[in-house]
Amino acid sequence: MSAVFKPFEERADGQQNAANAASVIDIRGLSLTFETNDGPVQALSNIDLDVKRGDFVSFIGPSGCGKTTLLRVIADLEQPTGGSITVNRVSPEEARLARAYGYVFQAAALYPWRTIARNVALPLEIMGLPKAERERRIADNLALVNLAGFEKKYPWQLSGGMQQRASIARALAVEPELLLMDEPFGALDEIVRDHLNEQLLKLWAKTQKTVVFVTHSIPEAVFLSTKIVVMSPRPGRVTDVIDCGFPRDRTLDIRETPEFLEVAARVRNGLRAGHSYED
Repeated sequence: MSAVFKPFEERADGQQNAANAASVIDIRGLSLTFETNDGPVQALSNIDLDVKRGDFVSFIGPSGCGKTTLLRVIADLEQPTGGSITVNRVSPEEARLARAYGYVFQAAALYPWRTIARNVALPLEIMGLPKAERERRIADNLALVNLAGFEKKYPWQLSGGMQQRASIARALAVEPELLLMDEPFGALDEIVRDHLNEQLLKLWAKTQKTVVFVTHSIPEAVFLSTKIVVMSPRPGRVTDVIDCGFPRDRTLDIRETPEFLEVAARVRNGLRAGHSYED
């Protein structure tokens, strides 16, 4: 595994405090074992990970390696059985209750009987925000994902890509510091996916959010990320953390550069581990 940080015990107190202050997600020795009718199944094993503020971090690995499980642990949707994790320097539960993150699922998960505006409004209604504040956030976030003018449309009147953009607007409407995204573009065709990847990068640059993104696509991970977390087959372990080093204002043309191809090759090498892998 690449040495992206030193263990706590190897840091001076001042260095440790400075590192913690800049960390949005800090994971040490994290493991998770599910109890099933057929016996225990270890999903994650001894995960160490440090996500800094403003990072765009992608998880990639073979199917069943625990990418989504790890994302769900960060979101307090699954409970680890070992190790430690903090999100914004508090427990995942405290971060969830403070609405410190937005979560975008594989499917847009919009209610078909609600307009796009009312879908975006749903978490704001749950929060009990005044009507004027809800309307401001709806307008601001639909504009942010280029859906201004579609407020009164219903989900079935929008394309799949537009529905996912509405889902992102809903996640951003709670004004989180952290955006968690679980293969949000996996079901879309390549042309739409490329377009949304470009839009997501612009959104990330504009909002300065920290993003954690799960994907099966090597080109998508390399194009979007500041760092790529490569995971092993189950039980999921972090086998490499790859710094991409591309400028924030990159376009799809970067995929033809030697630097991009070099990073993609490193990801492929990290994924070999006895498994064939498709882009």
